[in-house]
Amino acid sequence: MRRWSLAGQMLVLQLLVVAVTVAGGGALALVQVQDLLTDEAGATASAVALSVAAAPDVQAALERAEPTRTLQPYAEKVRRATGVDFITIMKPDGTRYTHPNPAEIGRRFLGHTERALAGETFTETYTGTLGPSERAVTPVVDARGRVLALVSAGIRIDKISARLQAELAWGALVVALALALGAAGAWLVTVRLRRQTHGLGPVELGRIHDHHDAVLHAVREGLLLIGPDGTLTLCNDAARLLLGLPPDAEGRHVSAFGLAEPLSGTEERVLLAGDRVLAVSSAPSRLGTVVTVRDHTELQALAGQLDAERGFAESLRSAAHEAANRLHTVITLVELGRTEQAVAFGTAELRAAQELTDRVVGAVREPVLAALLLGKSAEAAERGGELVISDDSELDEHGLDARELVTIVGNLIDNAVDAATRVEVRLRTEAGGVLIQVSDDGPGPADPAAFARGWTTKGDGRGLGLALVGQAVRRLGGTIEVAGSAFTVRLPVRERVS
Repeated sequence: MRRWSLAGQMLVLQLLVVAVTVAGGGALALVQVQDLLTDEAGATASAVALSVAAAPDVQAALERAEPTRTLQPYAEKVRRATGVDFITIMKPDGTRYTHPNPAEIGRRFLGHTERALAGETFTETYTGTLGPSERAVTPVVDARGRVLALVSAGIRIDKISARLQAELAWGALVVALALALGAAGAWLVTVRLRRQTHGLGPVELGRIHDHHDAVLHAVREGLLLIGPDGTLTLCNDAARLLLGLPPDAEGRHVSAFGLAEPLSGTEERVLLAGDRVLAVSSAPSRLGTVVTVRDHTELQALAGQLDAERGFAESLRSAAHEAANRLHTVITLVELGRTEQAVAFGTAELRAAQELTDRVVGAVREPVLAALLLGKSAEAAERGGELVISDDSELDEHGLDARELVTIVGNLIDNAVDAATRVEVRLRTEAGGVLIQVSDDGPGPADPAAFARGWTTKGDGRGLGLALVGQAVRRLGGTIEVAGSAFTVRLPVRERVS
């Protein structure tokens, strides 16, 4: 028995897809048209109800002894003009002032009014005296916000259904045309497929797939496919390079490489791998989870510099806030006539600020680090803490990258300020290197993974500061030690070549 060709199988499959798609689309369009007609009826009812509730004649009639005499003809006139099936004006307790059937005037309104009594306009589908209808209910309020009455306007469901039935004939014609066009398109696609594949069979198409697979491994972005059980089923060359995976990584569980947590989830995450900063994003697929890895090392460096600039700005804001408080104190003392105390207070504050500036600038020759320390000192003071520069601090010219130093010192100080109230910073130029020591009066990190991505004293799994510190220290060829709450960093200084 002769097997069907690939083009023939594609023709049958495409015809089935077209038929199912058109049928499903027609049914969906029918449902959407019904919803649109219902929403349109609700919007029309809401607009009519709001217009009637806001009419000055309605509010004036409600203040008279017998509102029905004025409101009934007015409501009927508006109903005929707008095409709605009923407009009911009622007391807050639901007693009708108006109704298309005069016999229903004086009886209770059938429907919900609680939300309207609370001042809200809402729509609902409800069965009343005229049958099921899409109705809107809105309050009539006076200038003081009191609910004087309620207005309900609606359109019967059978009228909406009549409009829907009128659209079915056109919908059937559209579906038939879509089926005919879909069948013609499927036949044309089959003819084109037979011409473009030149009669190739499954073996030849499999070979083409292998060629595409080779191209996939040549892309610069890392690509991984992780099965539902966590097994790495696909890994291209870029992913092996960026993540440092071994040649036999495929077929093993991702936990064997310490990547179970970084490669989980669906949001984009940052992963530190050696000296690289990687952006990892995941997306579910039929075969498991597709993970893409991009190298953002240079971008992260620029972002770190921007964060440092933002930190400087925040520190200046803290200093400005503290200076404003002190200035207000001086002004108040002057206004109270205590001029000598104001002068003494202001002089002491200026002397303290100048002493701190002179001390930091005299001890640290690096302008960027000096600005960072002054800003962090003001920020710590605003948060109720204290940042102290050790007496033996003396940092001369060193030749190290100032951005890396800002990353190390800034993140260590931030973590210390978050965990304690008193932070001491020691910066010294030693023989052949630079010493950075940040300690506080807190307990210190007890977790050995303190320099891994995600560790934080707050326990929310979003920490990145200490991980960036460790990465910067490695880039500079230094070492870092942790003893209690004291972090000690030693960075070698390479001699410059003239």
